[in-house]
Amino acid sequence: MYRKYFDPLDYNLSADFRLTKLSDLKADKNGYGDGQHHQGLIPESKPTPVVGIGLDSCVIPIRHGGLFLVQSTAFFYPLVDDPYVMGKIACANVLSDVYAMGAVEVDNMLMLLSTSNKMTDKERDIIMPLILQGFKECAEEAGTTVQGGQTVINPWLIVGGVATAVCTQNEIIIPENAIVGDVLVLTKPLGTQVAVNAHQWLENPDRWNRIKSVITEDDVRKAYQRAMNSMARLNKIGASLMHKYNAHACTDVTGFGLLGHAQNLAKHQKHDVSFVIHNLPIIAKMATISKACGNAFGLLQGTSAETSGGLLVVLPREQAAAYCKDIQAQEGYQAWIIGVVEKGGRTAKIIDKPRIIEVPAKDTEGELW
Repeated sequence: MYRKYFDPLDYNLSADFRLTKLSDLKADKNGYGDGQHHQGLIPESKPTPVVGIGLDSCVIPIRHGGLFLVQSTAFFYPLVDDPYVMGKIACANVLSDVYAMGAVEVDNMLMLLSTSNKMTDKERDIIMPLILQGFKECAEEAGTTVQGGQTVINPWLIVGGVATAVCTQNEIIIPENAIVGDVLVLTKPLGTQVAVNAHQWLENPDRWNRIKSVITEDDVRKAYQRAMNSMARLNKIGASLMHKYNAHACTDVTGFGLLGHAQNLAKHQKHDVSFVIHNLPIIAKMATISKACGNAFGLLQGTSAETSGGLLVVLPREQAAAYCKDIQAQEGYQAWIIGVVEKGGRTAKIIDKPRIIEVPAKDTEGELW
């Protein structure tokens, strides 16, 4: 189902107002930068089960025994022009790191919000409440609340937050138990970075001229809608089903791209395994754009950044198809078996000529997917 385009004129703003113009910088694990962590943030060694910042969330035993703190934070700059959807995407993205650990019930969220000093008072008073509304409503959809946070003013509009869950050990899936014969499942299509950039290029003739021979403006707008819908969708059901189908490991796919996150997950495995990816589910026509740009995005190489991407789940081979079918039944969205776990040296790779799965396979009038 389509969401009505955000029109600044509907809010008595200037016709050329674009939220994405307030992001001169694009970086962070979950944004469109180099995805590098500062070395000072690499976690120190602690008794298990503890997972450091390199794998989505910290998981720390708390003082009172038998309980664990699962916590993550993320923030980024505007990547879509609809402020309400931007708030939802930011919230879903924060929650996804906790869901990747198998923790489904989040006890609280904080919101981190920076207003840009480039905004007029009118723009601020209209745009920021819409971002807050989107973030709050996404949290409510997840069954949690936003109780606290921090707001500041600086040159860039920044939105993000903190998600916290207090769990028993059986609510957590420590992502280290992949074995030979397992398969890899992805719960959202790739290509969000390409879709968002292509949409911005509609107003940039030099960039648009690079791709207009391979895609129509309508197709770009539809891909943008699909990307927004995907990024705003929670990974909660996928996380819940990991317990039902005995997942051995999981991470979420964000700023390092599919291959980067697969490599990071592989190197944390207890057994001598490697991940081999054969299939790439991609938002329809985004692979074509990537090729037209000389593979500048790295989409087909698995290095294109994603925001609020899907879960990359390692499942027993005999459970994977049922997991995908269950997601389809509960959410109405596809999940895909994209690779296998083989004996190896804790690495990950994409085969030379992966199968590209266009998502959706064909357009349906009036429907996104």
